[in-house]
Amino acid sequence: MTAQQTAQQAEETAPGWSRTQLGALRELLGRPLTSYYLVLGCSALLLTLGLMMVLSASSIEALQKTGNPFYWFLKQSMSVAIGLPLMWVCSRMPQRFFRLAGYPLMGISILGLLMVIFIGQELLGAQRWIAIGPFSFQPSEPAKLGLVLWGADLLARKARGGRIEWRHLLIPLMPGTALIAVLVMLGRDLGTTLVLMLIFLALLWVVGAPVRLFGGILLLLVLATVIMIMVEPYRVARLTDFWDPWKDVHGAGWQAAQGQIAMGSGGWFGLGLGSSRQKWNWLPHAESDFIFSILGEELGLMGTLVVVALFGLFGYAGLRIASRVDDPFIRLSSAAAVAWIAGQAIVNIGAVIGVFPITGIPLPLVSYGGSALLPTLAALGMLLSFAKREPGAAEALAARGPGPAARALSWLGLGGRPRR
Repeated sequence: MTAQQTAQQAEETAPGWSRTQLGALRELLGRPLTSYYLVLGCSALLLTLGLMMVLSASSIEALQKTGNPFYWFLKQSMSVAIGLPLMWVCSRMPQRFFRLAGYPLMGISILGLLMVIFIGQELLGAQRWIAIGPFSFQPSEPAKLGLVLWGADLLARKARGGRIEWRHLLIPLMPGTALIAVLVMLGRDLGTTLVLMLIFLALLWVVGAPVRLFGGILLLLVLATVIMIMVEPYRVARLTDFWDPWKDVHGAGWQAAQGQIAMGSGGWFGLGLGSSRQKWNWLPHAESDFIFSILGEELGLMGTLVVVALFGLFGYAGLRIASRVDDPFIRLSSAAAVAWIAGQAIVNIGAVIGVFPITGIPLPLVSYGGSALLPTLAALGMLLSFAKREPGAAEALAARGPGPAARALSWLGLGGRPRR
């Protein structure tokens, strides 16, 4: 269903709204650059909110461990300073760049994951990190973007008349995805493995895989997940404590219980920015995995609903791009990127509020961590580039004229003739 049909249906079923208001909504949803501005606006708001929450959530622990309350905030700000130009560059790249970039990115990710197995650092039962001097990075994060681009290009190359035969899914997409997933699991990172499977399932769904094939693969993934949980005692403890974290509140259920305390104490409008009590050494990993708890404590239910709404709008915008562009690669990569970012947000938020077991994956754009932030910003830049290919988007951009940055350069005599 298109955006215009959705608005028209809402007009018929919502008598409380005037036809003028619904007509304005239908016109807004039908504009060529709606997806572009939604992706850009949601990303900017989530990134800004994330910086504020990282500063608030990490200040006490950073002061105790480093003597500088801004330590982790400054590191996150540095990642943002690198990531925003990366996002801008990706937003100006042609489709061919992304189709080619998936192959070297997959190769680099596989090499990095192999290095993790042999020389990686172990932290909290998982071996995910590679340290190079004062810097460390997590190879499984760029592997998500690599799988999106590589998988989308593989399937797009085999498209005939917009259709892809399901047999083409077996070689080499399925073995390649399985290889990445196995390497990530050897590092005992179940959360990232689940996100990789979300990307794979999104690709299957978009190409129209038969229901029997889709269901069979989904069942196989569920069985594999159960086996991976059963072979690690700490995962079994997480699963049992998921049902009732208060049963072992001073043991395995501590993090989940403290997160729920933080969420509950925030009330409707929160305790105020910077006023969290749980960040005073009560809630582990408050700046990363459980930053949504601190957000709920300081900004209340209203703040958490805003975050959920922003991810919802981002998901709508990404799927709008996928549905309005005829190119199979853009459809596949846009839908897979939405499944990755929005799906990871759902898993993180669900773990914090007690709907899902704790998996240890960050909240995109909000949690601390440059390894996760940079690939996410690159994917958002890709979506901005694809949004410009929607019907009428190029004409709307041309009619709008140069942006503020281009006008500033022209006024300085560096960007061509200034506008009159």
